[in-house]
Amino acid sequence: MRVGILGSGLMGGKLGTLFARAGHEVVFSYARSAEKLKRLAKDAKGKARAGTPEEAAQDADAVLLAVHWLRIDDVLHQAGNLSGMVTLSCSLPMDAGNTGLVIGHTTSGAEELVKRIPKAKVVHGNRSSAHAASNRTPTWLRGLVVLCPPAFGSVRRTRAVGIPGSCAHARVALCR
Repeated sequence: MRVGILGSGLMGGKLGTLFARAGHEVVFSYARSAEKLKRLAKDAKGKARAGTPEEAAQDADAVLLAVHWLRIDDVLHQAGNLSGMVTLSCSLPMDAGNTGLVIGHTTSGAEELVKRIPKAKVVHGNRSSAHAASNRTPTWLRGLVVLCPPAFGSVRRTRAVGIPGSCAHARVALCR
């Protein structure tokens, strides 16, 4: 699979490395410096490279959204059209000081992403820890809340056990 990493900090860097070492083609993007992206790609080995958010999303089978919530709109703008894309997210909707939720009282971060990315297949990890990620399957991929927008516009929420359609395929393919 080709996986675009949108946000190459602690989570995106670690998970992108795990995906690359599992044999997937990975494009690291959206970091404070191009040098960091190049270093991540080199350290990840395999088919990893550095690029822009647009390059990471272009022709990707899935993208990993791993930025601070306050940078979501910027990275989505730079990535371009993600309509219909399988979008894995480990971005929690926290304020600038990481002391409170900016949303999540009546809606969730995953539901907001579905609104921002038309027809997206959003997979949102609800338990994320880069330090807990080990071997090939990161901890945040277990116990997922998955949102798949059905044809008529409302949002259906399910647990990972009963993931419908292409969302299930994306999860299995990335976890191999």
